[in-house]
Amino acid sequence: MTQDAPPPVPPHPVPAPADVFAWIDEAARAREQAGLVRTLRPRPAESDLLDLASNDYLGLAHHPETTGAAAAAARRWGAGATGSRLVTGTTELHAELERELAEFCGFEAALVLSSGYAANLAAVTALSARDTLVVSDAGNHASIVDGCRLSRAGTAVVPHSDPEAVRKTLEAFGGRAMVVTDSVFSVDGDAAPLAAHAEVCRDHGAALVVDDAHGLGVLGEGGRGALAAAGLAGADGIVATLTLSKSLGSQGGAVLGPARVIEHLVNTARTFIFDTGLAPAAVGAALGSLRLLRREPERAARAREVAAELYGRLTGAGLTAARPDAAVVSVRAPSPTAALRWAADCREAGLAVGCFRPPSVPDGISRLRLTARADLTEAQITQAVGTILRTAPTAD
Repeated sequence: MTQDAPPPVPPHPVPAPADVFAWIDEAARAREQAGLVRTLRPRPAESDLLDLASNDYLGLAHHPETTGAAAAAARRWGAGATGSRLVTGTTELHAELERELAEFCGFEAALVLSSGYAANLAAVTALSARDTLVVSDAGNHASIVDGCRLSRAGTAVVPHSDPEAVRKTLEAFGGRAMVVTDSVFSVDGDAAPLAAHAEVCRDHGAALVVDDAHGLGVLGEGGRGALAAAGLAGADGIVATLTLSKSLGSQGGAVLGPARVIEHLVNTARTFIFDTGLAPAAVGAALGSLRLLRREPERAARAREVAAELYGRLTGAGLTAARPDAAVVSVRAPSPTAALRWAADCREAGLAVGCFRPPSVPDGISRLRLTARADLTEAQITQAVGTILRTAPTAD
């Protein structure tokens, strides 16, 4: 451009910038009107609140052996895994945890992933194809639902815990199929009819994938899980997924099953191949907790006892709750707004409880969700029951 040249002129007027995210404001207003706003609440390292909100079923997240194992692993192996499991992200510690998890739960092999969510995505997507029918329980966790969506397989959602509906669906299809279910459903804490599901799958040549996130550490002999309790651990055609973040007080997930299934996942599961490996501290913590559970198997039975006591005392006082099959106690609330207020009143009184509202609950009914921890004392149980009853809403 010369000194005398005129400045360039835009060929058209520049329009005013559009508010491309205006739709978010509308969605936020709709959530607020429905009482469904969710808010992050950072918790302190130490709190005076009695915790019935977390998934720390065995009380191991802060146990000295768990935290000590995490610290030792970080010091030895580093803060991060440094890469995907197939590059630099597999340590000897990962392999050790996989061997001990498989042996403890009664399976031939195991594969550790960065989360239970990633484990479910891996199992559902890698064990199905376009010609597969995935039969999914209506109450399944969101990670299973997302696995079905990503699998590109046909998906049939069947009524909750209904083996006969599964049977009819498989009979009508007649091809390669896989049935997927939670072992213990996270909303109401009820257990799936695994023995009946397994029989249906055997009769129709279908695989059975069971998410045992809420069964490990609570059900079965010494906490070996729901499949062990049903006598199905290691059975032909059965794969388990689980999380290390609940009973084991750590973080991460795993898939357990026949060795050829695990080898297939190593070669095909995208959430394994393309994800950074689980951090050594989390691996060490899970391994420490697993070994502690082996030495103290009574923790599993204690978690179930606490759940039964919470249920009995709350329903005996007139509240409506689902009978727990593991460590989750679900207490119904009149509405989303009432559930949110109830949980807030409990917190104000020194008790942390979970609050489940749509879309987290498939039936649209809001609840308080209580965690029955193995380390709760009788005095703490009494405190929790008293607080919940004292703050219970009578109407929205």
